Amino acid sequence: MAYILIFITAIFVNNIVLSQFLGICPFLGVSKKIDTALGMSAAVAFVLTLATLVTYLVQKYVLDPNGLGYLQTLAFILIIAALVQMVEIILKKVSPPLYQALGIFLPLITTNCAVLGVAILVIQNDMSLLESIVYAFSTALGFGLALTVFAGIREQLELVDIPKGMQGMAIVLVTAGLLSLAFMGFSGVDGGLKILFGLE
Repeated sequence: MAYILIFITAIFVNNIVLSQFLGICPFLGVSKKIDTALGMSAAVAFVLTLATLVTYLVQKYVLDPNGLGYLQTLAFILIIAALVQMVEIILKKVSPPLYQALGIFLPLITTNCAVLGVAILVIQNDMSLLESIVYAFSTALGFGLALTVFAGIREQLELVDIPKGMQGMAIVLVTAGLLSLAFMGFSGVDGGLKILFGLE
């Protein structure tokens, strides 16, 4: 039941983009079309889950036993950069159109603070390996959900007559704020679920 709680909380209650404000760059940059948003979501899901798994193992079996905890951030950044390079090479071979569509934003996964943030949060919250993987994958799904919904809204905004002062980035930021407020409606759900599952 704890894993179901982690899953629901990471997607809706503590959404990495709309509640914790991590990963805003790709959220605003790759959300013009749903196709690109879905591709970016899949890439982030893969990198986020794999990076959390690898960084967790490095932290527990290399850094902590050798008293090198102070190298955590540096080690995690290097691991994430290597994984992003791997994803970039795979996408270039498997799906050239998606690789072209993602463009500059694919290397930006390296600097996507959501990936590093989740890797560090897992260690700070002292999660087990399985909890870490569930949390990372759920967080990636939450990121993908927010990105895809936002991309859909932005596609609809292209068809609407927007006042001149609100065109461009202004309406995008207002829409992101409203979407964030909508996700705030889920706050408190985790408390109810803990009571329901008898975890509190």
